[in-house]
Amino acid sequence: MYLADAVKLKSILRKQLEQLVEEVDRIAFIDLEKGEALPTGQERTLLDVESAMDEVRRDMRTLDRLVYAANLSTTIETTEGEVPLVEAIELATQLRAKATQFQELAARPKREFQYGFEGTTVIRHALYDPDAYRVKAQEMERAAHRISNAINAANYRTEIDFDGTRYM
Repeated sequence: MYLADAVKLKSILRKQLEQLVEEVDRIAFIDLEKGEALPTGQERTLLDVESAMDEVRRDMRTLDRLVYAANLSTTIETTEGEVPLVEAIELATQLRAKATQFQELAARPKREFQYGFEGTTVIRHALYDPDAYRVKAQEMERAAHRISNAINAANYRTEIDFDGTRYM
């Protein structure tokens, strides 16, 4: 299984576990009128569902371990050199945050009139060039996209030893 598929499978496993928790709520209790006999059988018992939940949880832990190991052992090339996927993911996140900050600075005017107390006029001056920050924001976005593309490519070439056919 490719690492990219494992990320999708983690989401599937979380959803399946949620469904099993809901099933426990449905089958754990029955409402009967006083004197009415308990039904003799159920399609699935509480023990059946608990067993299925244990299996999904075990697979989730195994998949997490394999994904974490792959994210540490698989590397991509960045402007900062070769870094493991886990670090590249964080770097892309940081670059996007930096781009957002730069976009906010770029959106501000170079001079902005503000009104003070008692009729005074205050002018707020940017101590930077907003146009330069617009360019820097674009550069940060492009760098984040390059890293994200490299991460995606690595996710589709990195294989982990997990059989997800039971779920996918």
